[in-house]
Amino acid sequence: MNAHPVRKVVGDVDYPLGKNTMTLYSGTTCPFSHHCRFVLFEKQMDFQLIDVDLLTNSEENSIVNPYNSVPVLVYSGLVLHDANIIGEYLDERFPHPQLMPPDLQSRARVRQMLFTMNQEMFSHIDALEKSTKAADKARATIRDRLTHLSGIFSKQKYMLGAEFSMLDVALAPLLWRLDHYGIDLQKSAAPLMKYANRVFSHQGFIDALTPAEKLMRR
Repeated sequence: MNAHPVRKVVGDVDYPLGKNTMTLYSGTTCPFSHHCRFVLFEKQMDFQLIDVDLLTNSEENSIVNPYNSVPVLVYSGLVLHDANIIGEYLDERFPHPQLMPPDLQSRARVRQMLFTMNQEMFSHIDALEKSTKAADKARATIRDRLTHLSGIFSKQKYMLGAEFSMLDVALAPLLWRLDHYGIDLQKSAAPLMKYANRVFSHQGFIDALTPAEKLMRR
């Protein structure tokens, strides 16, 4: 969708926003934007999607997000900047299908696991786009963490066991991009890739893919 909605003042900043319209500012190849699109499509939400090119027109982008990053969700007076925060807000606001566990202890465990995945894998994604030693190190780090993770899928269907959850939503965009990022997994990671294909078959995941993302996987 190319047209920007009507503007509305939120706090001290003038944000593009349609009346009562949920708007996601999203990068067409950004894995964190993909995460949020997956949540929205999994829940079959009505929302406006605005593609943002962070490499151009940075002044306009900074109106939406002072950190000049995506994703950004604008809805009902809220402006949210982080994929995990956006995902959890959507799950609490629109609880069907539920992606976070219903009990307090399990939710805390999921949050801790999301934090760990961010520290050990997702925080290295920016380096993958650079043709430097940092990119090689990032690939090796992510490859090792995924290989270590693979073992659990020999015994269970999803990250939490039998139930699909926000952990699977968060991990799927990275797994989809392995070819694009040049991350080659060993045969020992076969259970992980079988798991990945289960998640990729979710209609919400399929619907969330942009044309550019569809080309990332051989």
